[in-house]
Amino acid sequence: MTGADLTPATMLTAMRRERPLVHCITNYVAMNIAANVVLAAGASPAMVHAEAEAGEFAAIAGALTVNIGTLSPDWVKGMRAAATAAAATGRPWVLDPVAHHATAFRREATAGLLALSPTIVRGNASEIIALAGAASRGQGVDSRDSVAAAEDAARALAAGHGAVVAVTGATDFVTDGTRAVRIDGGSPLMPQVTALGCSLTCVVGAFAAAFPRAPFEAAVAALTLFAVAGERAAAGAHGPGSFGWRFLDALAAVDGAALDAEARVAQA
Repeated sequence: MTGADLTPATMLTAMRRERPLVHCITNYVAMNIAANVVLAAGASPAMVHAEAEAGEFAAIAGALTVNIGTLSPDWVKGMRAAATAAAATGRPWVLDPVAHHATAFRREATAGLLALSPTIVRGNASEIIALAGAASRGQGVDSRDSVAAAEDAARALAAGHGAVVAVTGATDFVTDGTRAVRIDGGSPLMPQVTALGCSLTCVVGAFAAAFPRAPFEAAVAALTLFAVAGERAAAGAHGPGSFGWRFLDALAAVDGAALDAEARVAQA
């Protein structure tokens, strides 16, 4: 598929048919949730982070995702080995710079990973603003900046690093430095369920694995799937607890026809 054929709906159908293997280096909090989310989306997750095997595994997976949520020196070595191998073998890889601005250790680790040329960067508004070198209002993993305030930073980051940048929030924003879209949907309950953002990064990897030459469209498809599933799950939820399991079910139930009917994606 190329060009106009690469819609979120057609990409979801194709991704599920392929069921790509996604190498997910993510944090302790997110591992179980992210694995279940990737399975519900239609791909196959693998949580491999040890330096001794991360590079070798990244070379056989369809895509790699790296989330720095719970860093340690050994995990950083594994992340670098995996990202280096992914780049060397032409696999797309996704960087999720969780709270990278919070400590010197995180800033150093993120700078090293960013130098390895991620295909896609996915973060909240404060993370993207800080990653672009501007002052953000983020506190730890929490974003205190709006997605709209991060749009210029996202464009600059994408243009400067040759990456697709996805900023997630109430209205998502995706850009490759030239093209850009905004995606509406989801639910205010989503930030109240731990690790959904981390899980989204892994789903971005699933679409990138299925469409390695179309990272912009892959990121848009993943965020659109989450937006539609989140909106569906919220319709019957009474709070974050019931939303969590409803979201997993909604994610599995959404198909191409639903994305065509319910997606709200606009050029920016």
